[in-house]
Amino acid sequence: MVDWELASRKNDHLDIVLDPQRALNTIRTGFEQLHFEHCALPELHLDDIDLRTTLLGKPLSAPLLISSMTGGPERAQAINRHLAEAAEKLGLALAVGSQRIALEASGSDNGLTGQLRQLAPSIPILANIGAAQLVAGFGLKEARRAVDMIQADALIIHLNPLQEAVQSGGDRDWRGVLNAIENLASALEVPLVVKEVGAGLSGHVCRQLVEAGVAVLDIAGAGGTSWAAVEAERSHNDKDRRVAQAFINWGIPTAQAIVQARAACPDTPLIASGGIRTGVDAAKAIRLGADLVGQAAAVLPSATHSSEAVIEHFEVLIQQLRVACFCTGSPDLQRLQQAALLSHTREGK
Repeated sequence: MVDWELASRKNDHLDIVLDPQRALNTIRTGFEQLHFEHCALPELHLDDIDLRTTLLGKPLSAPLLISSMTGGPERAQAINRHLAEAAEKLGLALAVGSQRIALEASGSDNGLTGQLRQLAPSIPILANIGAAQLVAGFGLKEARRAVDMIQADALIIHLNPLQEAVQSGGDRDWRGVLNAIENLASALEVPLVVKEVGAGLSGHVCRQLVEAGVAVLDIAGAGGTSWAAVEAERSHNDKDRRVAQAFINWGIPTAQAIVQARAACPDTPLIASGGIRTGVDAAKAIRLGADLVGQAAAVLPSATHSSEAVIEHFEVLIQQLRVACFCTGSPDLQRLQQAALLSHTREGK
């Protein structure tokens, strides 16, 4: 694919995700079925609640990962700068969007250079390439380049088979992906993270990935952006559109995916993303077994505006999470993971 086609596709993705009337789905995360038991006597000072944690050996001020989705080079550069500045200011982790354009297209780095690390010298930064590329020409060399170009602490391999299957010109051949991930995990100098992009990781797949050497999992469940809906919006003919539309509500709801992943891989660091809209959602995800919570689409409008807008967005989310801890009598994240629930998913019983 020529450079401008790939950049145009990424711009289309960004436009659709930013439009609240497009990429709609009716599947829910499952968090709406969960309710914390309210503690009317927390015996805590709200400001003393400890939200600190770590990722990849680096400290975080809150259990949050900024997961970015980026469009064409010009927009991507501004978005990545705003996200990096906000992440450094707040002490949050940052995962960049796909680096395929930066690796393939001459002069199109999307702002993914050493400058990103200069903007965010102290936080964990995660590089990102697609799993399909691992069986279509990318290997250890490209993985190292992706890590080196932003001085990343780890490399994300994103799994998006549904999106590729319904996308015009998408990658159809996924044979050998698990073996490629295993080979990369054993050779790459930094830890490997594997994430879905919105359809969820099952417990079975989580076990396969951990056995292959993957260090961190991001379940990225259903209930947020539907990439089938995005591709349906992008379709240039009715046939492709009808194929994609059948899968708009496909996937494992985020709450169920968290429970499955934690049961299958009890000792593996787990990131929950997919429809995390508030700090209350984040608290529920942590209660179900997540170590960190990732957010992407919800912060995109702020990211296109300024780093200050991103900071304000996450300050609200962090305060919501703090209040959720306060009103469950949880002085820290460890106690939040034990907070009483009035109802929960079948898998969590």
